Amino acid sequence: MGRLEGRTAIVTGASRGLGRAIAMAMAAEGAKIAVAARTVEVWDERLPGTIGETVAAIIEAGGRAVAIQADLLEPEDRRRLVEDARTALGPISILVNNAAFTAPGRPPRAGEGAKPQRAPAAGANSAAKADFPTFVTTPLPAYRRHFELVFAAYELSQLVVPDMLAAGGGAIVNISSGASRMPGEGPYPARSDGVLAGYGGSKAALEHLTQCCAYELADRRIVINALAPTLPIMTPGLAYYSRGHAETATPEAFAEAAVRLCLVDPSRVTGRVLGHADVLDGSFGPYVYRGRPGQAE
Repeated sequence: MGRLEGRTAIVTGASRGLGRAIAMAMAAEGAKIAVAARTVEVWDERLPGTIGETVAAIIEAGGRAVAIQADLLEPEDRRRLVEDARTALGPISILVNNAAFTAPGRPPRAGEGAKPQRAPAAGANSAAKADFPTFVTTPLPAYRRHFELVFAAYELSQLVVPDMLAAGGGAIVNISSGASRMPGEGPYPARSDGVLAGYGGSKAALEHLTQCCAYELADRRIVINALAPTLPIMTPGLAYYSRGHAETATPEAFAEAAVRLCLVDPSRVTGRVLGHADVLDGSFGPYVYRGRPGQAE
C-alpha cells in the first residue's frame, strides 16, 4: 500500500509544474486526487499542460483522479471545487495550496486596462532592469491579484478543515517561494537581478497564514506547513519569466517533500516554513533559499 492510501487530496494549480508533480506523486502513493486549475486548453505554448492531461497521466499510472476546473480568484469556484471533490472522491484529508500568479507589470497603454505584462528575462542588463521598477509599474489591480490567491488558500483551508476534524487529522501544504525572502534587508549596492513585489509579498503572507492556522489546530492532529524550493526548479512557469540558473532542483524531488509533509508528526513539525531539501534530509531546518537573489522559483 502507498503511504497516502485511502486519502483524498485537492491540489491547486495542478495543470503543470510543481502542482502537476505533486498531484502525480501523491496519486502514486495511493491518494485520490482532485486536480484543480483554470487550464483546460493550452493558451500559450510556453506554458504547456492542462488539468485533463494531469488526470490522464495519473490514471495511466494506475491512480485515481478527477479534473475540476476552477478559477480560485472567484469565491464561488472555491466552494464548488471542494464540493465537487468531496462528491467525487470523498472527504478531504489533504489540501495543497499551490496555485500562484506572477505579474511583473508596466503601465497599461491607452485602452488596455490593467493587463499585466511579462518582465524582462532574468539576466537582462541592469540598465534595462532600472527602467522596469516593478513596484512603480505594476498596476494596483495586478498587485492585488497576487493576494487574492492567499485569500483562496484561506478559504479553501476553512472549507476542508471540517473534514479533517471529523477524520481525526489531516494535512495542509502551502507552497511558498524564495521570492518571500527577496530582496532582504538593505542597503543594496548591487541590483543586477529583479524582484517580484506582489508575488513575493503574497508568499510571505501565505507563510504567516500557515503559522496562524497551525497554531490554532496544534492539538487537532492537522499538520500545516509551508514548503518552498531550496533551489530554483525549472518549471514552465519559471522558464517563462527567468533563465540562466546555474544550479537547480527537480519537480519530482519537491513533490516527494510535499508527500512527506503529509506524513509528519504534527507534534514535531507544524507551522513551519521549510525548504524541500531540508524535508528530504529529515533536518526540517529553517528555510534558506540557495538560489541567487532575484531568481526565485
